[in-house]
Amino acid sequence: KKAKGDPKTDQEEESRTCGCRFPLLFALLQLALGTSVTVLGFLMAGISSSLLVRDTPYWAGIIVCVVSLVGFVMLCISYQPDEKTCVQFTVKLMYFLLSALGLVACVLAVAFTAHHYLQMTKFTCDTILESCQCKLDTADPLSRTFIYQDAADCGSLTSMLNLYLLLQMVFNLIAALVCLLACFMMWKHRYQVFYVGVRFYPLTATEGQQQKV
Repeated sequence: KKAKGDPKTDQEEESRTCGCRFPLLFALLQLALGTSVTVLGFLMAGISSSLLVRDTPYWAGIIVCVVSLVGFVMLCISYQPDEKTCVQFTVKLMYFLLSALGLVACVLAVAFTAHHYLQMTKFTCDTILESCQCKLDTADPLSRTFIYQDAADCGSLTSMLNLYLLLQMVFNLIAALVCLLACFMMWKHRYQVFYVGVRFYPLTATEGQQQKV
């Protein structure tokens, strides 16, 4: 039995807390944000069939949801100090890599939606044959025309699409920050808690025994 106040015991308890409490919080946030992004993406796709996949970033939300599920799986695995089981190491590595992938996907989603939102603020739109046709510069006959199919009312389409784009930017930005913090915490948990707290402690104890002998 280990006495109270043993530094090794305290460090292991700190490792256990770092390994369980933070991933649970991050997994819950990722699940909520990923679900929101996915639902908004499919709602945007239902507004007009001509919207591109990059403008309806449900794919970013799906990736973040998968990351959260891996986080929940990691919480179900019994804790082993210093990652002594291959399953624990594999799940942690998958969570780290998928969080990095989710970070990249959310940043791309923010970039695409921000670009589309800036374009829509400069659009001049007219309803023509059950479609909404928008131009950046009506005075230029060679200006590119953006066509939104299945839109009988340009006013409602542009207002709803602007709202959805803003929400996508906010949710994806928060999801990117959560994935970044998850990657940082997993890196800290791996390289600043286990190796410093567990691996080097027996070395100092061995040196003390050698000096006594």
